Amino acid sequence: MIIRNYRLLLQCLALTLCLFALRANAEPYLAVQTGLKCNQCHVNPTGGGLRTQYGDVFAQTLLPQEKIDTGPDLWTGDITKFLRIGGDLRFDGSVMAEPHTKTQDTFTLQQTRVYLEANVIPDRLLVYVDEQVAPGGATNHEAYGVYWSANHDWYVKAGQMYLPFGLRLQDQEAFIITQTGISMFQWDQGVEFGWERGHWDAQFDVTNGTNNGASTSDNGKRYSGQLQWVESLFRFGGAANFNKKMTGNKSEFALFGGVRTGPVEWLGQVEVIDDKSIVQGATVIGQRQLASLAEADWLIAKGNNLKITGEYFNPDRSVSSHLNEGRLSVVYEWTPIQFAQLRGGMRYGDGIPEIASLHTKLFFVEFHGFF
Repeated sequence: MIIRNYRLLLQCLALTLCLFALRANAEPYLAVQTGLKCNQCHVNPTGGGLRTQYGDVFAQTLLPQEKIDTGPDLWTGDITKFLRIGGDLRFDGSVMAEPHTKTQDTFTLQQTRVYLEANVIPDRLLVYVDEQVAPGGATNHEAYGVYWSANHDWYVKAGQMYLPFGLRLQDQEAFIITQTGISMFQWDQGVEFGWERGHWDAQFDVTNGTNNGASTSDNGKRYSGQLQWVESLFRFGGAANFNKKMTGNKSEFALFGGVRTGPVEWLGQVEVIDDKSIVQGATVIGQRQLASLAEADWLIAKGNNLKITGEYFNPDRSVSSHLNEGRLSVVYEWTPIQFAQLRGGMRYGDGIPEIASLHTKLFFVEFHGFF
């Protein structure tokens, strides 16, 4: 299998990158490219969601291949002095090929999301909402309040939120996301303490340990922590997550990072997962898993980015390696004008020979509108 040829390469790449190298937003390579922290471009200190005024200006002037002239004014999301809005829309067409299965082609509205920020005390106290309005009706992803210190070196957040854990990728099907279950489609309720000082950036969360606001029937909690060091050319960090539940504990640890070399940004993450909540019949078993990702983003020209990603997943390190899975992706991202991006590419999965669903070829074209 192809996986046997590149398994060692992926592990070495990811481990090497983590020695040099970002907790990320929806496109972490941009943070590595600019040498900035996530909260420079996003209201959420851990990245993703509504863009700050700086992020809006960046999206209109530095990101696109060409800026359509709108006169002296730029979009900054401001409705009033105290209220800002934003949004994202993703729509794609895809072709999925799987052995012994009829090829499927479909158009899909992936998501339409609206963001609202109320600066009730400018630069100190804000209320934030991230609402998915389509498809399937309205679903709240994040809703929280944030209090910042006077010099913005620490904050307290409380409410419903995404958890901080390594690279926050746009591709929510990546192994390092699906295996932990910590994604931009999985959220929890609790409190977060954040610390920002110089090159350091850290978060610590205590949450219910249930995804998407599900009710909890025990007193167990989820504890999440993340720490990273950010430089203009590189960054590196570590994250940990421990979920204590009656059904069994689950712990996750990750090393992640990024480095910029000329027009290319390199990202990597390696994580180990110890899941004692898996049940077979009436027996609770544990699995020790490993997932890794290595990514290269090449800024070919302004507004044109080539993304190449290799992934590896070992679902149970205690058994034979024939269970391992791999994934390769090649994606071209073209941002011709401000607030509009076209993405096209392919993803190839490889795994256990007997399971056809692990041998897929996906080809897609996506439109991403954002403001």
